Order: sequence, then structure tokens, then C-alpha cells
Amino acid sequence: MNKEYSGSASSQSEMPFALVQGEPLTVIPQDLYIPPDALLVFLEAFEGPLDLLLYLIKRQNIDILNIPIAAITRQYMEYIHLMDELELELAAEYLVMASMLAEIKSRMLLPRPIVDEDEDDPRAELVRRLQEYEQFKQAAEDLDALIRLEREIFLTAIDIPKLEVDIPQPEVKLAELMNAFRDVVNRAEQFASHHVEREPLSVRERMVRVLEQISADEFTSFIDFFDPQEGRMGVVVSFMAILELLKESLIEIVQSKPYAPIYVKAHS
Repeated sequence: MNKEYSGSASSQSEMPFALVQGEPLTVIPQDLYIPPDALLVFLEAFEGPLDLLLYLIKRQNIDILNIPIAAITRQYMEYIHLMDELELELAAEYLVMASMLAEIKSRMLLPRPIVDEDEDDPRAELVRRLQEYEQFKQAAEDLDALIRLEREIFLTAIDIPKLEVDIPQPEVKLAELMNAFRDVVNRAEQFASHHVEREPLSVRERMVRVLEQISADEFTSFIDFFDPQEGRMGVVVSFMAILELLKESLIEIVQSKPYAPIYVKAHS
């Protein structure tokens, strides 16, 4: 490992960075325009100088124990110059790695006495760091591939109690019912007429009409059962029909609070 690796590096063919109509492309065309934004995504894929070096080594299938410092340094500096041309902010660690590569290259060019090659190889420290980084990177990828459930995502289950709200219905007092009836009578007097002809009104027929207007699912306003145009007699008959239905437990009358509107519905 003393001598600069050159012969095998030239014999190894670089991996193509693109395929154009099925043909591998290893040299960038001179007239190819690559927008700066497209290169930003590629450059941001590296997490540091060791990641960039590992990418360059794996791209050419280079033996990590026999790194061609000259070739790798040249390619590394091309990336540094590219980032500089794009006016990207270079991290200090990238520049430190560039100086380290230059130092290793200069040390390999200096003549050295014949000793144990593995012990005196200037690339040994760099190889050790690359191997450790590759191990940690592979371990991180293996961890990321694990199931995230019970690792980052934890399921929980709770029993939502069933809330039963019991809203008591206020009892409708007879006085409130009479007050509502009095209001209806007062409005009916405004439509009073002096017809000589007698209008046949039946309490039973009005009870049937009231039952047809109501249901057990919906509330009907108390005043909807009275037609002021029928006059006092019609209002009285409707009121008597409601009282008869209430007496026979065929309807229910509710009121939310005193002086509030009164509603009627069929007995369920």
C-alpha cells in the first residue's frame, strides 16, 4: 500500500450517472444546461465529507483498503469547486477533509524507509474513519428500516364513557296554560265577525285534527292549533279538544321554563 494507486484506478470504469436512450452517459455534454436548483438536491444528499468520500469510492467500486488518493482527491475537489461556483455555504468540515486529503497525498509522494507497509501507510487513519462511518451509516439505515410501531409510534386505547344527560321536563302548570290560552283568545278577538250563520264545530272532529297535526318524534307549538280567523268559538273548541286529548293521555304538553312557549307532541 506504499505506492500511489493508479493502474487499477484507470482500469476501473466509472459508473454512468445517467442513461440516454438506453446508452450509459459518463461524460457530461458541453451544451447540457443543468439548473442550479437541480444540483442543490444532489449536493444536499451528502451528510458530511465522509459521506461524500464514501459515495465517490462506492461509485467506482474502489477497494476501501486501497484508496487511490490522487483520483479521489481530484473528484472531491471537483465537488468542492462546484459548490463554490453555486455560491453554497461550505461547511468547515468539508474544507478540513480537503486539506487532509492533500496532506495524505503529499506524504505518499515523499520517500519513506522500507518498514511495515500497513503501519506506515498515510491512508490508514482515513480508511479507519471511513470504515467506522460506513458501519454507523449501515446501522442507522437498518434501524430506520425497522417497524416504527412501538418504536416511534405508540398506540393507545381509551374507553369513552357514555354520557347520559337527563334533562327533566318542567311540569306545565294550569296557570301557564290558561295564560297562553288567553293570549290566543285576545288575538282571535281581532278577527271577530258578526255572522248570523252558525258554524258547526265539533270537539271530536277537532281532536282528530289535532292528532293529525302532531307526532311522537317532533314538538308542535301550542299556538299552531288555533286559527284566529275562526273566531272565539273556533278557539274554544280547539282548546277543549286539546284538554280532552290531554285527559285521555293521548298527547304531552311541555314547557322549558316559566313563560316560555308551550309545545305539544303525541304521547309515546
